Amino acid sequence: MIDVTALGEVLIDFTDAGTSAGGQKLFERNPGGAPANVLVACRRLGHSAAVIGKVGDDMHGAFLRDVLDENGVDTQELVTDPDVFTTLAFVALSPDGERSFSFARKPGADTMLRSSEVDRGIIEESRVFHMGSLSLTDEPARSASLVALARASAAGCIKSYDPNYRASLWGSKAEAAAQMRSVVEHMDVVKISAEECELLTDKADPAEAAAAILSQGPSIVVVTLDAEGAYVATQDGDRTVPSFRTEAVDTTGAGDSFWGGFLCALVESGKAPAEVGIDEAAEFVRFGNAVASLCVRARGGIPAMPSREAVDKLLAGA
Repeated sequence: MIDVTALGEVLIDFTDAGTSAGGQKLFERNPGGAPANVLVACRRLGHSAAVIGKVGDDMHGAFLRDVLDENGVDTQELVTDPDVFTTLAFVALSPDGERSFSFARKPGADTMLRSSEVDRGIIEESRVFHMGSLSLTDEPARSASLVALARASAAGCIKSYDPNYRASLWGSKAEAAAQMRSVVEHMDVVKISAEECELLTDKADPAEAAAAILSQGPSIVVVTLDAEGAYVATQDGDRTVPSFRTEAVDTTGAGDSFWGGFLCALVESGKAPAEVGIDEAAEFVRFGNAVASLCVRARGGIPAMPSREAVDKLLAGA
């Protein structure tokens, strides 16, 4: 069995790395993409992981495959396509570590994954099937995502969703809201940011937004609150779980590392999401908070994912 399989974007984050001697902005090439970040987080925490996605037949695609292979992520379903270029994201950082994005994705390889390229077997072998919303922005990846989700439902996988809204990748906010909401009812566990609450539910308040999502079918909803930690809600209660205080160097991958930690804790519980009460869900969130607090202390997404030893040490000292 594979603990976590994720479908979606595998891309290059060109991350702000200061300025050159000539005063020009420098960007550092980092492997990334939210689903890929989640998978490497899971591998660093000791769990098996596999990716479903597409890269170009170029230097960046080869680099991404090598990085995932080196981190122990199963890449047999990562398609290499000679007709499209690997998706690139340029990430500028503010002094406090917050990010702004510019994408080279017209089209990017991740948007060109086809339904015929989604293997049924790897999903049927997975405990958790995870996806975001970037694979819903364009065809044919949108249809491929929905096919994969249907197969995950049929196979009895735990279905995980992190919308991960990026405004510049959608034709309009209304289109984004419609597509991002369209899969919520099929999910078991959902993570959104505080900024995504209104987009997903028309409710700006995290508690109201979480309740609205729970009413659609998911068993556990988490709303990340940046430095304040995360709010978690189940059918039997809700709670805000404080973060581990740390000095952020780069928040790239923070939410993904958090969710990787959460999913690993869920898998380790051996429970279906509907069986998880609020006390246990809060412990899953606390574990995710610890993972994220270590991730933001280093640059990049994948390179910054912490080891299980580092996470356990932090939790033991808390």
